[in-house]
Amino acid sequence: MLAGATAIFLFVTVLLALAMRRRPGGGSDRLWLQGLGLAFPLTVLAALLAYGLTVGEALLPHDHPERVTVRAEARQWAWRFGYEDRPGFETEDILHIPAGRPVDVEITSADVIHGFWVPRLAGKMDAIPGHVNLLRIEARAPGDYAGVSAEFSGPGYRTHAFTVRALDAADWEAFLEGPSP
Repeated sequence: MLAGATAIFLFVTVLLALAMRRRPGGGSDRLWLQGLGLAFPLTVLAALLAYGLTVGEALLPHDHPERVTVRAEARQWAWRFGYEDRPGFETEDILHIPAGRPVDVEITSADVIHGFWVPRLAGKMDAIPGHVNLLRIEARAPGDYAGVSAEFSGPGYRTHAFTVRALDAADWEAFLEGPSP
């Protein structure tokens, strides 16, 4: 991001310097206004919009044959996770998911608004009492991923954290069939 911002800054600085210098014979300002004043920003904004729509579409929860659904319920100061494939079983502060498969997390809250955020897997989604938000996450590799409640929800919210544990296929099957980990 720093490199991109620096390149844009230098490009704009050069354009500004070229626009400020006097040209002999009083050249046309039409090129600056129409070409670099309107066409360039509109082209850049259109490209950014197309990129944003493409990335956003990929993050939407679509039907997927290997999709797993879990439920995340926040409360002060813990997270409780339930598993569609293992009814009646819940974990606290550790969300188990299969690695390499999309996981739809149904996020809600038991008391106040909390924020569900696993920076390495997905963006932030609010947990709102009486409402279920859906967020798709996918861990590409097995391992532990840190999650936080990224919403002020009262004193103590800074330590309101959880772990997402991505399991390989064999460990995921063992988790679904075995005793509590």
